[in-house]
Amino acid sequence: MNNSHAADHPAELFTAAKPGLLRWRYAKDRMATVGVTIGGLSVILAVVLIFFYLLWVVLPLFKPASMEVEHEYPARDETLLYAVEEQAELALRVQRDGSLDFFDLDSGQSRLRRELGVPLVAVTELDAGAGRLAALDVNGQVHLIRHRYRLDYPEGEARTITPRLTYPFGDVPITVGKGQQLAARGDENTLTLAVADRRGLSLRRLEKSTSFLDDSVSLESFAEASLQAPRVLDQLLMDPLQQWLYGINYASGQLFYYDIRRLPEVQLLQTVELTVGSAPVTAATMLAGGISLVTAGGDGRLQQWFPLRDPQGNYTLHQIRGFAAPSASPVTALLAEHNRRTFIALDAAGHIGVYYATSEREVLTRSIAGAELVGGTIAPRADHLLLADADGGIHVARLHNEHPEVSWKALWGKIWYESYPEPDHVWQSSSASSDHEPKFSLAPLSFGTLKAAFYAMLFAIPLAIAGAIYTAYFMSAQMRQMVKPTIEIMEALPTVILGFLAGLWLAPFIENFLPGTLLLILLVPFSMPLGGWLWSRAPAGLRYAVPDGWEPALLIVPVLIACAIALLLSQPVEAALFGGSMPHWLDTQMGISYDQRNSLVVGLAMGFAVIPTIFSITEDAIFSVPKHLTQGSLALGASRWQTLVRVVLPTASPGMFSGLMIGLGRAVGETMIVLMATGNTPIMDMNIFEGFRTLSANIAVEMPESEVGSTHYRILFLAGLVLFMFTFVVNTLAEIVRQRLRGKYSSL
Repeated sequence: MNNSHAADHPAELFTAAKPGLLRWRYAKDRMATVGVTIGGLSVILAVVLIFFYLLWVVLPLFKPASMEVEHEYPARDETLLYAVEEQAELALRVQRDGSLDFFDLDSGQSRLRRELGVPLVAVTELDAGAGRLAALDVNGQVHLIRHRYRLDYPEGEARTITPRLTYPFGDVPITVGKGQQLAARGDENTLTLAVADRRGLSLRRLEKSTSFLDDSVSLESFAEASLQAPRVLDQLLMDPLQQWLYGINYASGQLFYYDIRRLPEVQLLQTVELTVGSAPVTAATMLAGGISLVTAGGDGRLQQWFPLRDPQGNYTLHQIRGFAAPSASPVTALLAEHNRRTFIALDAAGHIGVYYATSEREVLTRSIAGAELVGGTIAPRADHLLLADADGGIHVARLHNEHPEVSWKALWGKIWYESYPEPDHVWQSSSASSDHEPKFSLAPLSFGTLKAAFYAMLFAIPLAIAGAIYTAYFMSAQMRQMVKPTIEIMEALPTVILGFLAGLWLAPFIENFLPGTLLLILLVPFSMPLGGWLWSRAPAGLRYAVPDGWEPALLIVPVLIACAIALLLSQPVEAALFGGSMPHWLDTQMGISYDQRNSLVVGLAMGFAVIPTIFSITEDAIFSVPKHLTQGSLALGASRWQTLVRVVLPTASPGMFSGLMIGLGRAVGETMIVLMATGNTPIMDMNIFEGFRTLSANIAVEMPESEVGSTHYRILFLAGLVLFMFTFVVNTLAEIVRQRLRGKYSSL
């Protein structure tokens, strides 16, 4: 009886016969469940950790600057110029009595003192950061000196720094003329000096020569000029290239802009009113690079100026941007960093304002109570400040200002960069010049990313969606078994190969056959319905000879014929309509520039890479629509097209939408194709014949050359974070839409 009951119920027989096997099956199911759960949670954890790592690297960009006064001590002397060596351990003061004193920055204790032997009137730097100085004495002679420092690391002892003075242009002073103000600039071969007194200006340009016998250095004058200034000049400034001279009269608030490129000819280009009304100028300085100058007025404004060329080729000085002074007290001094466009304003009430010119950012405001600050300097590494007050006291402060270049406007807004005719979105992180002004706008990179995705999806979506619909719904089973794996295996093709082919073969091909390429867009879609119509008019015997469901393979023939016709017509059309060169015609006649590696090339190559992803997911979604839905629709009298549009596509829409979003995500994050098939030019132009640069390609190109921890390095991580957040938001919205579509059509 028991055996008969077990025979009627095989599961009970299996349980009775194999209890250990059933427990092992449950154990494997349990392990599989745990494994899948751990794997899924691990993926989520990895994504979250990536996000927080990117955020951890990026956050220091937005850390506020800080300043702490570390040392204060008296220095009862009349100092004309301060300088600090790179390690911020020693400083130099050049005093009015002609002495040069090296002292410890921490204590103020003198380490080395040298005498020029004659009182000085003015001192200026020949070139910021190189330690070369020019000092004008009361006799009208200029002394050219250089302060240098030797670092020693004795075994078992602390590092020692030994200061010394050298004479890069020889130790013989240069006679220029008596005056109260001095401007001097020099490079390895040329030196230009300008001296102002109450009568006017005296300029002298000299060349450096080295003796072949004893390597001695001498200077030979080859151009001199003297001219009457419109007003008494209280300050002189000269650019590093020795092209422009700026003379400022403090009382009137006027600046006189001179062209000194062709000495002895000197031309007054412009007289500029630096302040509003009768407000005086209180301080001025040149920023790093020597293109911009910053002025402070009694009207409480700080202004940045630099020269621009007009359409006639003439230079004029323009006010680019303004800043608010640190307080209502008059600004007494402006200090500029050696390597960045950071400047510091000091005022009579002891306030300190730190600004970054390019990003239009007030970085920091601090004050030293009871100190009327009148001057100082910034250490070469911009990590220490030496500030002098009116009572002869020195204040040494540590400055933490790692990333002043970053602001919301600098990253996403239009910025007026030096020598640019107007504000613009620019990415240019490095240059051959050490005076380069970094340009960190993410706008052109984000625009390029969206542009690449747009053209890729414009090419991929119609082909992938239409191909998936036909393959899943209309194609015969035998042909589908060949077509679907063939298209899916295209996804295994490395994108570096696609980028290589697009850059080295497709881009020149399209340039040479541009009219034919555009004709393809017209002829190929037209050739398919024409081929179908011709096939329907073919003899019945020929049509019946082709197996049922294999007719689409015949469309290859009209497509190839259309391609051949388009390419054969390319050269005649180009010669007849475009003067033999369509790219040149577009540039000259239409004002549309043409780059060989452009958006059209990227759209074709990247669309080819995205098609398999969209096709595979969409085809699976359509093919997975339950057969009873289509059969029921057909049984009720609907045609196959009506069934497709009203039943199949709505039911498959969640899967189709997922395929589109995954394809979009791949297009946004694609690197190698856009890296190799575009000019990598970070410009904002929707022109299909122009190149671009994407966020991912920019990271791939510039990350290897960026200094770890630098602003450039962290902004590249910020670009990665922007890309991460973009794909996260798009995928989240896509999932919300997909769930709503699934809920809407789940009742079918």
